[in-house]
Amino acid sequence: MKWITRERPKIDRIACPWLIRRFIDKEAEIIYVPFSDVINQASRLNAIPFDIPGVEYTHYEGQCTFDYFLKKHQLNDPALIRMAAIIRGADTDRHDFAPQSAGLEAIFSGLAHNITDDYILLDLGMTIYDGLYIWAKDLYQLKHTQAGPAEQMLLEIFNRYINNKGNSKTPDWVAGLKALIQDQIDTNLSLTLKDLSKDLDVNPSYISREFSRYFDNLSYGDYIRKLRIERSVDLLRTSTYSLTEIAYLTGFSDQSHFTRVFKQQMGETPSEFKKKYLKGKKDSKS
Repeated sequence: MKWITRERPKIDRIACPWLIRRFIDKEAEIIYVPFSDVINQASRLNAIPFDIPGVEYTHYEGQCTFDYFLKKHQLNDPALIRMAAIIRGADTDRHDFAPQSAGLEAIFSGLAHNITDDYILLDLGMTIYDGLYIWAKDLYQLKHTQAGPAEQMLLEIFNRYINNKGNSKTPDWVAGLKALIQDQIDTNLSLTLKDLSKDLDVNPSYISREFSRYFDNLSYGDYIRKLRIERSVDLLRTSTYSLTEIAYLTGFSDQSHFTRVFKQQMGETPSEFKKKYLKGKKDSKS
């Protein structure tokens, strides 16, 4: 059986082939092609398309294509369900779904940056997901070694430092972080706090803990979603892109995810917003 999806895979488009080959069809052929060619090539090659808008195997209601594979093929393995939460969090920038999501996203972001051959990346990803499956099956309850005396002492010193109430000066990293986010938000859809903290040479845990104090009382994830909604508003006003295209261009997992977040922040759906905007624009000219 052949399965086809868009090129340059990272998280879900490697996790799904892993799932197919390990639990659905061991001899499955995975094909990566440019986004615009997926449907035509699927028909020509008699392949099943996945992880693109408008096909059966895709995102639904904030869940990933990996989630749909589990549901469609009735794969109720608890380890796969644990993996699904991690993959969903990594693929939709919702690291609150599972603490391992941020690490999975960081790993595949780095690999995808360095490896340009999709099939080499897939082979390596198969090994990574094999390891994640064993962890989710047998090791997920094990804890890493507790911090020793030296690490504990450093943590205490660090906590005293960040809790110093007398220091009201805005840290230098705040301005640097704002600049980095603005520079990369349009081109780096997998923008993570860990990556940004590395550029700033500041501990990511510290930035995460302090972030809301300097960014509108929002968590990092909420702040990024706010910027993406602002960007989507601009595209709704100035472009002819469809809602599905705007969702992908602004880093949302699918149109329904985009619509839900947009309505939460704006009080109306993107369609309602655009209709109201176009009507107001027309009325102003009459």
